[in-house]
Amino acid sequence: MLPVIAVLVAAVLFGTTGTAQALGPDDTTPLGVGAARLIVGGTALAAVGLSIGARRQRARIARDGIRPVGGPRAVALMALTGLCLALYQPLFFLGTARNGVAVGTVIALGSAPVLAGLLEWALTRRRPTSSWMTATALATAGVALLAVAGGGSAGADGLGVLGSLGAGASFAIIANAQRRLISGGWDAFTVSGAMGAGAAVCGAAMLPLTDMRWLTEPRGWVMALWLGVATVALAYALFTWGLGGLSAATAATLTLAEPLTASLLGVILLGERLAPLALVGLAVLAAGLVLLAVTSRSRRNPAPTPVEA
Repeated sequence: MLPVIAVLVAAVLFGTTGTAQALGPDDTTPLGVGAARLIVGGTALAAVGLSIGARRQRARIARDGIRPVGGPRAVALMALTGLCLALYQPLFFLGTARNGVAVGTVIALGSAPVLAGLLEWALTRRRPTSSWMTATALATAGVALLAVAGGGSAGADGLGVLGSLGAGASFAIIANAQRRLISGGWDAFTVSGAMGAGAAVCGAAMLPLTDMRWLTEPRGWVMALWLGVATVALAYALFTWGLGGLSAATAATLTLAEPLTASLLGVILLGERLAPLALVGLAVLAAGLVLLAVTSRSRRNPAPTPVEA
């Protein structure tokens, strides 16, 4: 049950991202906010994750004599997670900027579990469980109702939808790559720390391409620190640790607590109003998450079977 709780707490932290951006300075850009989040959060995640992971890895080797599977493949997977986290930032903020916090978030996170499940199926040749498919169908239906209710009469912006879908695909790749690294004997904190280091490098590369003057405002600093420390360093450390006891598909579905959180924060802090259809969507989404949490508690999801290159 602890892995489920860890992923759910991470999802709640993820869910504060769009609201934090909305409460920040008015002159921010998706690329600028993403760069700040990557540099602050990636650096903190790398510093904490790699130091804790190294100690845990040494203790595990001394206790069990099991060494992680290294080589170019492991390095490539770690680099891929950092790159996908970097790509996720501007894509996610593009979606929320053009379609609003609620719609942008639910499209990004609503697509991630389905994409993660399909990718895991392709990589491991293991079909998703019936409980996962039922819970994911419920949660995705709730997300769809939220998106329809939040789209308004004008409909969703096409470029924003593509950005949100790209963010969902990036998250699905992260979940599967990290799950395979953990299955290969790597400590979860080492995996998350390596992702943070790669993401911080990518964030630094973004700086010359965007205007960061909003960081001179107090609201800018507060937003950057929250987005970096809470929604990257802490959230991804919890998510990766929880992933050690779950499949990538299950963990991705549990992160649908993010749009639930985002929608509630939008109402409480941003004054957004939810239509009756959106309330139904929230109830259906919550039911799917509860079902998945209960079934995950009763039977731990098996680790993926590595597929030879």
